[in-house]
Amino acid sequence: MEWQFTPAQIVRGEVEYRLEDFRQDLAREVAMNLEHAGTEAFRRAYDAIYDQCYWLATGKPLADLLAAFDDDPPTRERLAALAPQLRPNVEMLGAILQREIMSRVAQGESLGQALQSVATRHAELGRTQPAESLLTLA
Repeated sequence: MEWQFTPAQIVRGEVEYRLEDFRQDLAREVAMNLEHAGTEAFRRAYDAIYDQCYWLATGKPLADLLAAFDDDPPTRERLAALAPQLRPNVEMLGAILQREIMSRVAQGESLGQALQSVATRHAELGRTQPAESLLTLA
């Protein structure tokens, strides 16, 4: 994805770009790349790409993610091949998460509470699928 702002601007609070915005933009990008795919293929691709972005944005090593797919070599290979292309998305998602944590600390939460709050919010958003209508945007 491309933005008219930088991850640093997000972290500094100069631009408001929320987790929901990122997820929606990522869903649009996936839908454009899979314009003739069905809903299930879109969901699988979106989930895998988003999960990889989140994994890497939270500082976890790619090797650990890939190891989870040792019994599924084609998926492991696709994830490995995608990693360099996802770098800008990972950086932007990391900035969004960092800003959210910083905002919560500024509102009086301890760092531990802020981390838990953001993780909980992320999990709640993760239970919702991107709008299926995005499949028609491509």
